[in-house]
Amino acid sequence: MARKTKKIDNKRKLIAKLNPKSPISEQYRTIRTNIQFASADGELRSFMVTSASQGEGKSTTAANLAIVFAQQGKRVLLVDSDLRKPTMHYTFRVTNTVGLTNVLTRQASLVEAVQATDVEKLDLLSSGPIPPNPAELLSSRMMEQMLAEAYKQYDLVIFDSPPVLAVTDAQVLANQCQGTVLVVKSGVTELESALKAKELLQAAKAKLLGAVLNNKALKSSSYYYYYGDK
Repeated sequence: MARKTKKIDNKRKLIAKLNPKSPISEQYRTIRTNIQFASADGELRSFMVTSASQGEGKSTTAANLAIVFAQQGKRVLLVDSDLRKPTMHYTFRVTNTVGLTNVLTRQASLVEAVQATDVEKLDLLSSGPIPPNPAELLSSRMMEQMLAEAYKQYDLVIFDSPPVLAVTDAQVLANQCQGTVLVVKSGVTELESALKAKELLQAAKAKLLGAVLNNKALKSSSYYYYYGDK
């Protein structure tokens, strides 16, 4: 029963891949379009997806955005930079023996650590072993070098970041990325928490592209949609 539940959960998480014609998948494509418009002054090469707290859907949003950008024809690298509670290796059913932490500690090259997914043009860099110093690794010079190397091989790099209010990692990572998408969950995320997360990101000089409100019920269905940050 547990295995069957896990398969169902994965289907829900990767709906843009498994059911690309669904209304939710269409909403992810709408988010993709809005992200592209938000960076109209120049080509966006990287952005991170975060939330105020755990359990608000940031990882699911990051995974599906990576899929719809890859479906558009872009070469995409999805990076699991949640070095405290990584999930992307479960979502895409790959190993997590070698990943981002190995690259940042010079134990592996980016090419060696990246894994192909079953989505064309989408590769995954899992978190790798959980380190004792996530924030320091994410702010290191090796992180800058890794991103520079990724830009040579990919059109777009998407980071699944830790929640903003839980740890400083997201604020640190915001300085490495060209944009940030904040995920909030309808009926779960408190307004005060969302505003605090926004303030912390802006204090870190993050370019906030906008927010994604998920789990908003419309006509008895769950939809994901995008709205600006103004």
